[in-house]
Amino acid sequence: LSHDSGIAVGVITALQFAPILLLSAWAGLLADRVPRRALMFGTQAAQGLLAVGLGILVLGGHVQLWHVAIFATLLGCVSAIDAPVRQIFVAELVPMEKLSNAVGLNSASFHASRMIGPGLAGLLIAAVGPGWVFIINGASFVATIVVLFLMRSQLMHRLPRAPRASGQIREGLRYVRNRSDIIVIFCVVSVVSTFGLNFQLTSAMMARVEFGRGPGEYGLLGSVMAIGSVAGALLAARRERPRVRLVVGAAFGFGIAEGVLALMPNYAWFAVACIPVGFASLTMMTAANTAIQMTTEPTMRGRVMALYMIVFLGATPVGSPIVGWIAEVFGPRWSLGVGAITALLVAAGAPLWARRRWDVTIHYHGGLPPRVELRNAAVAGDSPEDGEARPAALEGPVDPTPPD
Repeated sequence: LSHDSGIAVGVITALQFAPILLLSAWAGLLADRVPRRALMFGTQAAQGLLAVGLGILVLGGHVQLWHVAIFATLLGCVSAIDAPVRQIFVAELVPMEKLSNAVGLNSASFHASRMIGPGLAGLLIAAVGPGWVFIINGASFVATIVVLFLMRSQLMHRLPRAPRASGQIREGLRYVRNRSDIIVIFCVVSVVSTFGLNFQLTSAMMARVEFGRGPGEYGLLGSVMAIGSVAGALLAARRERPRVRLVVGAAFGFGIAEGVLALMPNYAWFAVACIPVGFASLTMMTAANTAIQMTTEPTMRGRVMALYMIVFLGATPVGSPIVGWIAEVFGPRWSLGVGAITALLVAAGAPLWARRRWDVTIHYHGGLPPRVELRNAAVAGDSPEDGEARPAALEGPVDPTPPD
């Protein structure tokens, strides 16, 4: 349908994620107000029906590019509502003392599926064709709905819900604005996501254009990347209190790994180089997600996670067409190169900003990521200006001890 056009692929990807920019703030408030399991019943069913509908069009031979664009937009609308509630629902499934690891595992699952899914889809397209892949995807939502139905509500740990009041979206924005640690995470994740996490586009263009391979080889790249992705996700999930410095360090590592990936001379070496890219990206994303959830008030968590989804997934409509244009005009390697360069720049800039804002020192060790250390322990108790909430994710929720 796209005739190997990077721009067309980028535009369809942008349409899928654009509704997140428009709807996520209201979706986050919805997640804070209404019963979360009931909301997930609706969003999971809607996503399954959309996948099956597109699959029927493809199998019938009637699908056009504009059909795909409409379905991508509708899916984006449903996903905008589903993303924040799915992220915070895990807190109702475990006791408080297990929340950190549960949030980490949930984040690992979310981000690993985002990394592994396109590659697995490529393998299935080669095996059964694109129409049946959509049908299989739609059928997979049945399992989620059944699991939600079988959950025993009496064993769940209900989170408090936000009461109805005016100005609650503005309240969420003010909360984030007064949390400089969350702002740093947002900035790092936003830049890396915009220009670096477009693997459904960059890997496809590298496999198809640079190496002359088909859907099967593209799918294999995703499977190989999954080796590093799962390892990075599980390692991050083991941490009880992920910190800002882990997010920044992982972004720096991602920039190095993706730069190396762009220089690989052939398909085999490119596949091997996908492993550290998957490791670094999942470490960053899982640490960022967990750090934000663990340091946010329960009644505010839906709105904060919705804003996080805006900077994480909502960056895709901005980045995908740009990266697609770069791949088409300058070649697929530069579509990876721009992601590497921007990741390194934001990873270097975040500690410099923290040095002024949080009263810290920065240590550089050769080619290793910069290490951030507090100059005085008062920062952990909070010394930011204008009543700003302390950077809890930097030093942990309650531990004022300076990092090693």
